[in-house]
Amino acid sequence: MKKIIALALAMVMAFSLVACGGSSDEESELIATNPETIRILAQSSSEANANILRDQLSKAGFTVEMNTVPDSASWRQQREAGNYEIALTGWTTVTGNVDYAVRGIYHSEGDYNYGPILDEKVDQLIDKGAEETAANAAVTYTELENYLVTEMAYTLPIYASMKMMAYNNELLTAEGIFQPKSRPGRWEMYEYVDAANNDTRTLTLTQTSSAVSTLDPVQANDGTMNTLSGNQYIKIINLSDDDEIMTDSSLSYSYAVGEGNTTYYFLLRDDVHFAKAENGKAVDTGVLVAADDVVYSLNRAKGGTAVISTHKTASLHNHMESIEIVTDLEELKTVKDSDTGAAILDTLNAGVEVPVAALTAVDEEVDNANGTYQVVKVTTPYAFPQVLNYLAHQSAGILHKEQVELYNSKFDGANYDPTKDICYGDYAQIKGGMTDMLWCSGPYQLIKADDYGIEYQKNPGYMPEDERFAPSIANIYMKFIKDTSSATSAFRAGEVDILGSVSATDIEVVESDAKNTVLKRSSNGVTYAVFNMLEGSKMCDVNLRKAVLYAINQNDFIAYNNGYVMPVYSTVGTLVETGNVLTQDLVASNKYLATYQGLVTE
Repeated sequence: MKKIIALALAMVMAFSLVACGGSSDEESELIATNPETIRILAQSSSEANANILRDQLSKAGFTVEMNTVPDSASWRQQREAGNYEIALTGWTTVTGNVDYAVRGIYHSEGDYNYGPILDEKVDQLIDKGAEETAANAAVTYTELENYLVTEMAYTLPIYASMKMMAYNNELLTAEGIFQPKSRPGRWEMYEYVDAANNDTRTLTLTQTSSAVSTLDPVQANDGTMNTLSGNQYIKIINLSDDDEIMTDSSLSYSYAVGEGNTTYYFLLRDDVHFAKAENGKAVDTGVLVAADDVVYSLNRAKGGTAVISTHKTASLHNHMESIEIVTDLEELKTVKDSDTGAAILDTLNAGVEVPVAALTAVDEEVDNANGTYQVVKVTTPYAFPQVLNYLAHQSAGILHKEQVELYNSKFDGANYDPTKDICYGDYAQIKGGMTDMLWCSGPYQLIKADDYGIEYQKNPGYMPEDERFAPSIANIYMKFIKDTSSATSAFRAGEVDILGSVSATDIEVVESDAKNTVLKRSSNGVTYAVFNMLEGSKMCDVNLRKAVLYAINQNDFIAYNNGYVMPVYSTVGTLVETGNVLTQDLVASNKYLATYQGLVTE
């Protein structure tokens, strides 16, 4: 009797599936399946996406349970505990290169491989693509995407985002507002229409996460601190708004790539000092951000958990074999530029008014005005031009060695215990008043932090005589507002001056006010979901993953977002034209579910 009831219930569920949009032809192909429970983990800021996903899975015959948590910290806790089958998340390729789009989240050694995906073929394809020229790599990355999604359903693509921000055009100049495709916003470029406000009025920005994990660049790689870290610490190279490598607002006047694409030279500028917080003010320490700081910071970035157990970005920087200061001018004269065949020295000199006459490793001897410079060389074990993109990432921010070791030398980095050890960038301690911990090399210095936001002042020692890059606005406040609707309301009320992310559902109401300008562009941001593939999880079965995959209709997400998001097949798709498209197929979903449940055999 129990078997008859179960079969009848399953048949009703299958009929219900067809009634929600299937055709009569589809109905004849459906297999009666048993109820299968799927738990969706999502943050409250992603609740709309989670609800659409829930409805689609319900129509495909799943019983869906929701686990909605308030913030990223709670999301991480639930994910680590394995309290989900599908976890909604997102990834933005902030370095503009494909290796970054895949290595951290799909490679078995990736810092953000949450599944985890442990597949030798995935690793091999990622490593192969990293070493290839762009044309060959496109073929490899297409093969990787086909294997990741079509064959193994390791990831669940939802949509690719457009990048949309809004600003008050009566308050801020259009010339100072940039909308980078990948990198964080460039605070040093913002400028008030009334220049008199630059020194007197605080510019208010916002981000949805108040759970800042750390302000140590290598201990986090998420939305809670990317923008913050990107404006606190200078890097030796940057990305343009369109993801091209550039030296603007970086520590380098120029750079050159040696023949063979394994050596990379950076000519450092001498007009950037570290700042620190003192009596609630950002002050110039007088300490040059120099070559030894670059060597220390980049070695730390590639050092992994040997540096500190909570290191989160080692997979981005393990392509660097060595980082060293060049003191032999003859090396720059004899090594040839990979692109032009000219001497490296000629390429570097093209970026400065006073040619290089001498090199030094001693900070006190640096004098660019009279031709004495510092040069840092990065060497990779094989040809890997994508290393430049990683050096533009916030985790490659330049730190002051003595200041970091003042805190971190108190414990063995590999055995750091966050419950008792205070390490550099510890946000809980910074909120508690330990703002003098941070020495910032970037355009802005943190001076105060609490649960509501962070106050910044411009670094007075940051390129002070260079009108192109010296910060214009003296004070910036990053206000924490937990959800996008509240952030939008605050912007419209004048409580926020720049809305860094505008929800697609809010575009119309924001643009209805003439003083608001909304900038829109494509981005490398992808919303997707990870499957729980911890040992013992039912999502380790590829048939169940495919049953979920083919239940997805990306058009529903696009419609909800008023057409301001785009279809995507994986994080590869925003950078390489693979030709792949995810099409909902409820019959295929049903058959994969039946196969998983043992009701049919393949």
